[in-house]
Amino acid sequence: MARFGLRPVQLGQGLRWGTATGLILGAANVGIILWVVPWIGYDIAFLRGTPHAQIPPAVMLPWFIVLIAVLIEVNFRGFLLGRLLVLAEQMAPALHTPLASGMAIGMTALAFSFDPFMVITFQHLHWLALWDGLIWGLLWVRLRNLYVPIIAHAVEVMVMYSVLRKVLIA
Repeated sequence: MARFGLRPVQLGQGLRWGTATGLILGAANVGIILWVVPWIGYDIAFLRGTPHAQIPPAVMLPWFIVLIAVLIEVNFRGFLLGRLLVLAEQMAPALHTPLASGMAIGMTALAFSFDPFMVITFQHLHWLALWDGLIWGLLWVRLRNLYVPIIAHAVEVMVMYSVLRKVLIA
């Protein structure tokens, strides 16, 4: 677990950075979804029918959201990004480390945002995951602390779920 950046001593830093990042991204993405997306002519009503909207809030908040964040971040940032960093360094030793890291972060963010579940479930909004994946990946690479993207992911989704549920379903 230490190689992923999941040492108990890193939890405090993860809580600070993850909470702040999650709140900022959650607010930004809610604003984009509620104001920008309809303004440019896209419908957001489909969000009422997503699997997330069908699960009772007492299950989603925080239990299911935290479980999803842990599984996704261990897979995409912990495993995939870690392997891509090693591969980039081995395949192109002449590349500067920031370039190799940037390529790995970008590929991981693309894989995350174009995951079939994301594309099918969130339709034209799946591209927001690209922004999230880039930021979460950059934080993981800089801090080597997987608690940061896990907590950021969970906090962001809790903000978005709570606000969008209130606006679209209530």
